Amino acid sequence: MTTVPPVSATAIPLTDPELSATLTARLATVEVRLGDAVAHSDGLADTASRHLVNAGGKRLRPLLALLCAELGDGARPEVVEAAVVVELTHLASLYHDDVMDSAPVRRGAPSAHAVWGNSVAILIGDLLFARAASTVAALGPEAVLIQARTFERLCLGQLHETTGPSENDDPVEHYLEVLADKTASLLSTSARLGAMFGGCDQSVVEVVAEYGEKLGVAFQLADDVLDLASSGEQSGKTPGTDLREKVPTMPALLLRARVSGGKGTAADVAIVDLLDSDLSGDEELASAVAALRAHEVLAETRALAVGWARAAIAELDPLPAGPVKDALVSFAQALADRAA
Repeated sequence: MTTVPPVSATAIPLTDPELSATLTARLATVEVRLGDAVAHSDGLADTASRHLVNAGGKRLRPLLALLCAELGDGARPEVVEAAVVVELTHLASLYHDDVMDSAPVRRGAPSAHAVWGNSVAILIGDLLFARAASTVAALGPEAVLIQARTFERLCLGQLHETTGPSENDDPVEHYLEVLADKTASLLSTSARLGAMFGGCDQSVVEVVAEYGEKLGVAFQLADDVLDLASSGEQSGKTPGTDLREKVPTMPALLLRARVSGGKGTAADVAIVDLLDSDLSGDEELASAVAALRAHEVLAETRALAVGWARAAIAELDPLPAGPVKDALVSFAQALADRAA
């Protein structure tokens, strides 16, 4: 029997008690299905596949799918399966991302590659992608196509992050495109599949999908702020991990743009030199985090996150007033507050 950790629909602000109770109950069902979906007869595959499931998390993507389904008939059983698909896809991508980013911690626990090594972590990610594919196959060819295109965008986002911008690309615009593919694509798909399998009109499906796109960019920009401004206990990740691994983030890119454009001060140049140095030591990394934390590029990144969150809210204008729309608006506003 699958052991289900307690879950609650708290990742999205919900002021309507009935909606909150409904989503909490359905999220518990999703949790059971997730445990079943990652179960494997092979002992290592089973243990490693459950590693991030058992570590918890906000279950943001399945919750967004469940919420958007409430614009139609959220009680349809296909809605739960769609929510499972997006969370399996997300979990699989985390196994791969942590290997590529050399992240030692995920959700407050050691990352999978830190426990079993890179090869096992990559293969477990592949297994979870396979389970996502087998789950979505039961939802029909349109859902399979949506899932495949989302998977393609996830891969392209990671590829473009890894290779970086070309000489003719603006690094900031390139980074925003990476965020759209790596983060926004799956949030958009979560909203789309939820509304689609909730039986919503196509116009509603497109509205929430566009909302998810803009929400995803806001979400990652807010995460860039938190990576510098919060403690490891708050985020569940080591502050400055992206800086250490030379992974681009918006504050660093904005600072580099100042320097390359001839608008940087001597202090700005010194910070860029620090970012380009060896940050493997904790003291050096702490210095780099502190320097960016104190710089106004952090406030600029906050402003960008707020702008994308407001753009997401604007996409919701065609939706009818009600608790679902209120929750979607509140969620975007909470992202902006998260970065503030």
